[in-house]
Amino acid sequence: MSLALFHEVNLPLPLALAATGGPERRVETLTLSGGQEARNAAWAGSRRRWDVGSAAARIETLQALIAFFEARGGKLYGFRFRDMLDDRSGALGTEVSAQDQAIGLGDGARTEFALVKHYGGWARRIWKPVAGSVRVAVDGAEAAFGVNTETGVVTLASAPSAGALVTAGFRFDCPVRFDTDRLDVTLEGFGAGRVIRVPLVEIIG
Repeated sequence: MSLALFHEVNLPLPLALAATGGPERRVETLTLSGGQEARNAAWAGSRRRWDVGSAAARIETLQALIAFFEARGGKLYGFRFRDMLDDRSGALGTEVSAQDQAIGLGDGARTEFALVKHYGGWARRIWKPVAGSVRVAVDGAEAAFGVNTETGVVTLASAPSAGALVTAGFRFDCPVRFDTDRLDVTLEGFGAGRVIRVPLVEIIG
């Protein structure tokens, strides 16, 4: 991920609350002569998309969106987006625990570990943890660490012993960009309006 083309700012919360969308996968399917299907995963993981348009909003909210879009240069600069259905290491509505997600095994020398969230057999890299939300444990005991909130890498104060399980809990934002070069805004009454479509797409590092 190019940090030079990323702004560490969040899309205004009222817009995030109106979002629709979720994960997208790319699977190629081929129907064989006998009717059977052959399927191949073109992407190793998923990519998320949202639309934060269409819902009616106050004029002030629309003005904030236009200013935010202009400040990002349209598609040019990425930014943080809070997916209200998937924004933490544990279950929705639960408190963060230092044992929520396994992020690696110690080898006696390594101190840096990237945050990940597991979805069954797939591990999603977490690039944008929320400052102050991260907790880390080694074999169940909370450990001293530092975290880079721009890259999602935690650095332990001391290297875990070989085979020690390193776990973490955190809240996180998704790195996204606008997936449009224009905004179409309509006024629908005194003090209210809507943006027809505001697509966002996840930036894959």
